[in-house]
Amino acid sequence: MIIPYHRDYEKIAMGLLSYTPNEKKVKKLQHTMKQYETEQNWQLYFWKEEEAIIGVIGIEIEENTAYLHHLCVNPSYREEGIGTKMVRELEKYTGHKLCSTKSTSSFLESCQSQKE
Repeated sequence: MIIPYHRDYEKIAMGLLSYTPNEKKVKKLQHTMKQYETEQNWQLYFWKEEEAIIGVIGIEIEENTAYLHHLCVNPSYREEGIGTKMVRELEKYTGHKLCSTKSTSSFLESCQSQKE
């Protein structure tokens, strides 16, 4: 289930985002979190199954387009199709079709091929 980010879960979000190759350095990770917390068009969401938050997905909305910047799943839950579920549910939740960025293009392409 998709749930919006709340500041109370900042450490969980940072922990999940740290699995992203571009977010390994603490300063970069702090900058990313500040973007999601202060810029209205940057939105962060969690993926929750049962009582556990196991993923995070971040988008930037420009007009009617949502760009996928981050998608991270706890390594213990990878290879189960959770990333694809997150993309589909976020598209329903926001009403925006997700577009890729340079770093997310191959993942979104694989989600599209799974839909067909």
